[in-house]
Order: sequence, then C-alpha cells, then structure tokens
Amino acid sequence: ILPYHDGQTIETLAQIHKPDADLFILNGFPTTPETTIQNGDTLSLICKGQMPTTEELDSLLSARHTPGIHQQIKLASIAILGLGGLGSAVAGAMAKIGIGKMLLSDYDVVEPSNLNRQHYFVDQIGMLKTQALRDHLLRMNPGITLELIETPLVETDIPEIFGEVDVLIECFDDPAMKAAALRSAITRMKGVAYIGSSGMAGFAENNLIVTKKIRSGIYLVGDAISAAKPGCGLMAPRVGIAAHHQANQALRIILHEDQGRE
Repeated sequence: ILPYHDGQTIETLAQIHKPDADLFILNGFPTTPETTIQNGDTLSLICKGQMPTTEELDSLLSARHTPGIHQQIKLASIAILGLGGLGSAVAGAMAKIGIGKMLLSDYDVVEPSNLNRQHYFVDQIGMLKTQALRDHLLRMNPGITLELIETPLVETDIPEIFGEVDVLIECFDDPAMKAAALRSAITRMKGVAYIGSSGMAGFAENNLIVTKKIRSGIYLVGDAISAAKPGCGLMAPRVGIAAHHQANQALRIILHEDQGRE
C-alpha cells in the first residue's frame, strides 16, 4: 500500500518508488504514466527485462483475476494423473493462473514420440516427465507448490494419495486406469471433484470436444468417439483443446461456478 494524494499520476508515483519502471499495470491492465491514481487502485511498476519477485508476480495475478477470485485459486489443490499431451497442458494452464498446489503423477520418461503433442523439449528426452514438467512450471510461476508422484499407480492408491485435493483430473492413456480413476472418484473419494477424458484424437471439428457433467461433481471431456488409430493420431491442437476444457472446468469448480462434489 503506497501513500498517494488526489490527482497524483502514475508517473509521479513511479518517480518516487521505481524510477526505472517502463511498464505500468493498473488494476490488471496496462496503462500510461499520465493516468491518475484513485483510492483502492492496484498498481504494479515493472521494468521490462527485469525478473519480478514472487510477490510481484502474485500481485499481478491478483490484479488480473481480481483479489477475491485469485485468493480462491491460491487456496485450491488439484491432482493430475498422467503428464502426457493432456496432463502437461493442463498443468501449464493451472500454473499460469496461480493454483495453490498441484500433485503431478507419472512414472514415464520423455520419449521422442511424445514431442508432437506434449509440453516437453528435445533436450529432455530420457528425463522423468514429472521432473521435466516441474522445471517448466516453476519457470512459469515460481510461487506454486508441486508434489511429484513418480511410481506406477494401482486403483487402491488413488483415493489414498489424492483423497484430499479439490479436483482430480484424469489424463491417463491407459483405458484400464481411466476406469480405475473414475471408480475411485465415485465410490471412495467423496468431496473430490473429478474431470476425466475420452476422445480427442485426429483433427475433427473443434467444437465436437465438449465438457459433459455425468453426475454430481463428475465431468467428462472429449468427443467420446475419437480414439487414436492409423490415420487418426493424437495431435497437439485437438489434444490441447481438450486439455484446456479440463483446466477451465477445474477452475469453474474451484470458483463454485459449476458443481463440485457434495
């Protein structure tokens, strides 16, 4: 909270507190130094090319989202089961909005065949996906908390490890584990919302990817028919559409815009 007086401009305030600032974010939006400050405004003074602190980043997110919304996001926790094309994209979206905590589960390594749709780089081939993705996410937002689960899961593990999160996001490739995650959510994870996935291969029409509520606090994303097969492979654009459906649905649940689990 900075002292100001009526009629003071951003430029005069910047000269006092950060004279080298060249980017001015007022209430979440860029503005000019001639803009007049009002009581209750949120102002960020930024030097282009200079690394902001974690506190400054959090302040920017709060201004962009509005403080009340941002606080709800910061207090929330999610788990992502599988860090492939879906999971790595979901994780990136949630890191950028400042989710409080993410549990990231995968035991696989980055392979060359992953690079057409998953958020990894060529020089990360052979790394555990959990560790490669952790590096990306902390570069996006160093203020988030991450927990890595790097062992293969069985059905009984799911409620034990992930039973305290707000939202469980299923991004498995294996149909058997998809079914196991859904059974666990329905039967043993009361209070945890669930977002699964089914059908996103190929390059069919964008708007066939939808989010469906299948019961209280349980959602399924995809077109439910497009499985990967010769001539209909998994590709970054359509997988990305589905991933961002999942991320946005998680956000809607966190903000109580859609029903969570009772």
